Amino acid sequence: QVQLVESGGGSVQAGGSLRLSCAASGYTFSTHCIVWFRQAPGKEREGLAALYTGGSTPFYADSVKDRFTISQDNAKNTVYLQMNNLQPEDTAMYYCAASRGYCAWQPRWRSASQYKDWGQGTQVTVSS
Repeated sequence: QVQLVESGGGSVQAGGSLRLSCAASGYTFSTHCIVWFRQAPGKEREGLAALYTGGSTPFYADSVKDRFTISQDNAKNTVYLQMNNLQPEDTAMYYCAASRGYCAWQPRWRSASQYKDWGQGTQVTVSS
């Protein structure tokens, strides 16, 4: 029902910044919870930040709350993840996911099983 396309990944030196974009299509009048995840090889998929597109305070994982910011541009149907002070441990494939309506409360929003619509991912590589 909802198609998601991530972009903005790439290679960056430690301490650098990237802004990821999650462009949504396939719906017109609904609101969604959009969540950014990442998954490194051999690791579980990790929820990072969540935003209800109808307007609410975002949720963040403790590991990224001081460096990452989730935001939206409603006119463009796009959700962003601004990532600052990137470190090698941030290297992963980054995905966005969507569910209809409000985000679940903590910690359920961080569970990948709660979302049925996923983008293809964008790779972020941080070198030291």
